[in-house]
Amino acid sequence: MSHLSQRPADPVVGESHAHESAAAHVTGTALYTDDLVNRYPGILHAYPVSSPHAHARILTLDPDPAYQVPGVVRVLTSADVPGVNDVGTKHDEPLFPEAPGGEAMFVGHAVCWVLGETLEAARLGAAAVQVEYEPLDAILTLTDAIAQDSFHGSRPTMLRGDAATALATAPHTLSGTFEFSGQEHFYLETQASIAYVDEAEQVFIHCSTQHPTETQDIVSHVLGCPANEVTVQSLRMGGGFGGKEMQPHGYAAIAAIGARLTGRPVRVRLSRAQDMVMTGKRHGFHTTWTVGFTDSGVLTGLDVTFTADGGWSLDLSEPVLARAMCHVDNAYWIPDIAVHGRIAKCHRTSQTAFRGFGGPQGMIVIEDILGRIAQTLGIPAREIRRRNFYSDGQTTPYGMPVRHPDRQFAAWDQVIDHASVVDREAEIELFNATHPDRRRALALTPIKFGISFNLTAFNQGGALVLVYKDGSVLVNHGGTEMGQGLHTKMMQVAATTLGVPLSTVRLAPTRTDKVPNTSATAASSGADLNGGAVKDACEQIIARLRVVAASTLGVHPDDVRFSRGVVSALGTSQTVSWEDLVATAYMRRVQLSASGFYRTEGLHWDASVMQGEPFKYFVYGVAAVEVEVSRFDGSYELRRVDIVHDVGDSLSPLIDLGQIEGGFIQGAGWMTLEDLRWDDGSHDGDRGSGRLTTAGASTYKIPSLSELPEQFHVELLDKAHEEGAVYGSKAVGEPPFMLAFAVREALRQAVAAFGTDAVVDLPCPATPEAVYWAVERVRSATPVSS
Repeated sequence: MSHLSQRPADPVVGESHAHESAAAHVTGTALYTDDLVNRYPGILHAYPVSSPHAHARILTLDPDPAYQVPGVVRVLTSADVPGVNDVGTKHDEPLFPEAPGGEAMFVGHAVCWVLGETLEAARLGAAAVQVEYEPLDAILTLTDAIAQDSFHGSRPTMLRGDAATALATAPHTLSGTFEFSGQEHFYLETQASIAYVDEAEQVFIHCSTQHPTETQDIVSHVLGCPANEVTVQSLRMGGGFGGKEMQPHGYAAIAAIGARLTGRPVRVRLSRAQDMVMTGKRHGFHTTWTVGFTDSGVLTGLDVTFTADGGWSLDLSEPVLARAMCHVDNAYWIPDIAVHGRIAKCHRTSQTAFRGFGGPQGMIVIEDILGRIAQTLGIPAREIRRRNFYSDGQTTPYGMPVRHPDRQFAAWDQVIDHASVVDREAEIELFNATHPDRRRALALTPIKFGISFNLTAFNQGGALVLVYKDGSVLVNHGGTEMGQGLHTKMMQVAATTLGVPLSTVRLAPTRTDKVPNTSATAASSGADLNGGAVKDACEQIIARLRVVAASTLGVHPDDVRFSRGVVSALGTSQTVSWEDLVATAYMRRVQLSASGFYRTEGLHWDASVMQGEPFKYFVYGVAAVEVEVSRFDGSYELRRVDIVHDVGDSLSPLIDLGQIEGGFIQGAGWMTLEDLRWDDGSHDGDRGSGRLTTAGASTYKIPSLSELPEQFHVELLDKAHEEGAVYGSKAVGEPPFMLAFAVREALRQAVAAFGTDAVVDLPCPATPEAVYWAVERVRSATPVSS
C-alpha cells in the first residue's frame, strides 16, 4: 500500500461529518463575496452597456450622456485598459470591443461598463450611453454553423483499429444524428467581484471564482502589472459547477480597472437575468454516428463526429471537446473506433466548463446508441449494456488501460440485487398490461469517468499548514469551496495526518498570496490535489515533531504515534498531549508550519494524436431508475432511484452521499427539464435576433422538490480502495451527474411500451412535451388493436 493511500489506525477521514459551514449556511451567517460590500465605504457599483444585437459592428460609442446622470462616476471603455484588452486563454476574448470598429458578438455582450455611486445610478447611466451599431449577419444555431463551415480551434481525431472495415463487415449497422442542448449553471450566487487598491497600490479582489490563480493571472495581464501586485481571495461560492472556472475573470478585471482608476472600491455583481444572458453554458453538441454490432448486441465498430457549440470565443471548448471524445466509450469496449471533433463558432455566449466537462456529452451518445440497439434487436437494454462492459486487459480508444473493470460488474450486480430489479421488471410488465394510458419502465446505466485534468500541468496542488503555539491548526490550500464540502474533507485529512481531533483544525479562505500557482477546483480533482498537498505539509510537521516526541518519551522517532491529540510511544505507557508537545517544540525552535505540494504521478498525454494516459484512475457507478409516463400529456415521475457509486475509501461519507444525490438530480435536470431557447427571429423574419428567451427561473426549469424520486437509495461501493490516491479515496464531484442517463433511458423504454417493435427517437432534454410527441409517434406506428 502506498504511503499516500495508507490510513492510520484511528483516522478522522472516513467518518461522517456535517459540512464545516452547514450551520452558517442554514442560519444565513455564511458570507459570500457580495455580502462584503458593506465593509467598503464609498464603494462604486458597475453596470454593463449590453449589445442588443447578436452580431454587430460598433460604429460610435459616446459615454458623455452618462455623466449627466446623477451619481455616475466613470464609464469604462477599451481606452481605460492599461495592459492587454483580453480575458481569454486563447487571446480571442476582448474585455471591451474596441470602439469604433470592434464587434459585439452576442446579445448581451458588454461593450462598456458604467460605475455609479449606487447600482441604480449605474443602471441609468448605462441606459444613457449612446452606441451606434451596424448589424452584421449572425450564426445563431449549431446546425447553421455546420452548414456555413463556421468553426474555430483545433479539429482532433482519435483512432483505434479500422472503424471503416469494422462497419463494412458488421452483421448489423445503425446510423443517426443526435443533437442535444446545453445547460445553464444556475448557481445560487451569481458572478460577483469586489476590488480595492491599498496604500501600497496592491490590488485585492474578492471573487466568486473556482480558479483564483487564473483570475489573478488574467487581471494582472489586463492591468499590465506583475502577478505579485494582485491578490485574489475566494471566501466561498454559492455554487459553481464549472461556471466560475473561466467566466469570473473578466468581471474581476472590470472591478480592478475601476478601482485603479477611481481609487475607490468597485463592485461587479450580475443580476440573475444578466448572469444567464451574459455567461457561458454547457456546450450543446451535434453528433453524427454509425455503429456496427453483432446479433447479440456486441459492439464491433463506431464512427462518430462531435460538433460542440463553442459560442463566440474558444474559452475552454478545446479541452471540453477532448474529454467528450475520451468518454464516448463510457464503460464499453469498442474494438475499432474513429472519433472526430470540431468546435462551431456561433454568435452566442462563449460556452464553458460545466460539471462533467464534456464527459456527459460524450457518454450520452453511446448510451443513446445502445438504447437503440436494444430496441432494434429486441434484447433487454440492461443485457446489451452488460455484454459490452470492459474486461481485464482492455484499453480505451486513447490507449489507457482500464484498471479494475471488475468494479463495474460489482456495482452493476449490487444494484440489480439490492434494488430487486428482476422482481420489479415483472411487476412493471404486469402494470403496463393493465394500464392502457400509463407505462412504467426500469433502466440501468453505468459510468466510467476518468479523473484528472486533460492538461497534465494542471494536475498539481499546494497547501500551507500552520500549527500555533497552543496546538491549534490553520489550513490553507489551493482549492475553493463552492458548497461541495472540499474544506470539510481537507480538515479531515489534516486531522488524520497530524493525529489531532477535528475540532483542532480550522480552514482559512483560499487566497493567492497564501498558496500560489494552484489549479482550478475542477475536474473532480479538488480533494485529490489539495488533499495530497495538505497531507504533505502535515507530514513535514509531524516528521519534526516525532523527533521532539522521541526525546521526550525516550524512544526512537519511528516508534512515536499520533492519535486524536495524544502522542504515545510503542512499548511504553507514557504519553504527552498534542498541545504540550507543540509547546515544547516551539521552545526548542522547531518549525511548526510547512508548505505542501502534490503532483499526480503517471500521467502523459499527446493531444496531437489523442493518445496517452490522461487520467489517474476511473470512477465507476451504476444507477437504476424507474419512471411512469402518462400518454395524455407526456408527464412523468421518477418513482425510484437506486445508485451504487465508487468513491474508493471515502474521506467523508456524508459529504460524498450529498454529492452523489445532488449530481444525479442536476444530471436529471439536463436530461429532462433544462431547455435553453434562443429567439431565432423566425416569427418576424429577423434572423439576427439571437436573444436568450429562457433568461430566468420563470422560463428555465431546474429540478425542484417535485422532481425528486419517491424513493432514493444511494450506496457506496464496498472494497474500492484506490491505491496511490489520498487515503485511498476517489473523486466524487462530477461522475454522479452521468448516472442520470438512466432517467432518459427509462423514459425511452416507457415510451416504447406504448407501441410494439418501436425504436424511440427521444430528444434531449426529454421534456414532457418531447415525451408526449414521442408517445404519439410510437402509437401512430402501432395498430389500434395492439
